[in-house]
Amino acid sequence: MDWITMSLEARNLAYNNVEHVGPENARKKTEGWAAASKTLREQRSQHLDLAYGNGERNKWDLYPANDPKAPCFVHIHGGYWQRGSKEIFACLSEGPLARGWSAALCGYTLAPEATLTQITNELKSAFDWLNTKAGEHGIQGPIIVTGWSAGGHLTSFILDHPKVAAGLAISGVFDLGALRDSPHVNDKVKLSEEEIQKLSPMRRPIVNKPLGIAYGTGELPAMIASSRDYHAYRSQGHVPGDLIPIANTNHFTILDELRQPNSTLTRAVIAMAEYQTA
Repeated sequence: MDWITMSLEARNLAYNNVEHVGPENARKKTEGWAAASKTLREQRSQHLDLAYGNGERNKWDLYPANDPKAPCFVHIHGGYWQRGSKEIFACLSEGPLARGWSAALCGYTLAPEATLTQITNELKSAFDWLNTKAGEHGIQGPIIVTGWSAGGHLTSFILDHPKVAAGLAISGVFDLGALRDSPHVNDKVKLSEEEIQKLSPMRRPIVNKPLGIAYGTGELPAMIASSRDYHAYRSQGHVPGDLIPIANTNHFTILDELRQPNSTLTRAVIAMAEYQTA
């Protein structure tokens, strides 16, 4: 599937995940995550809202394991760089936490207040902070970064950070050019041609670290193609990382897998730690 040959109308719908599942279904799913995350944050409130920068959203939530050297599941939230928060998605760490891992979620300034260039720079600062400060909060193990949707893109972007051992990109868009003419994205994100070239994983050098790429088999065809194409691109460099189709899930329901300790997606996260220690 080549987005370049699509009409503008077709291209817009091809990446509109909310319309695909239905706005009401997307809202209910998000509200469910938010409620579960509120409970988790109340139960594990000792290391929340730790500032890594000056922005209001430049903060980490950390959930240390009993073993400081356990791997740490880091999640970067989605929302097409204009919605979402670490507070909504904390519950996604339930699966890895149940496996004895630590977990961490970071916030970042959203569009249109921030450009994608600023967002990626904030992430670099966030992981610099994690590299320096995580040990003070009981997290000393390898960092396995995950992200969903826009966070899948950001996971790929941050993979080359020295603190990151491996990653899992879930349901991402890896060529930003596909979104340039999509009003539901670019009215706020306002991607520049320079950003499309410099920040698209499909146009960046291949990072020689393990990166799993997951998608739901019930997602939009263009979203599935994005993950499959990016895995093929990385395979040209003979770098490690599996392509992981999650059966009978769409762009939203795929995330429920991370809340289960033995699901396919949680086991994929665990496998990324084993990749990097092999």
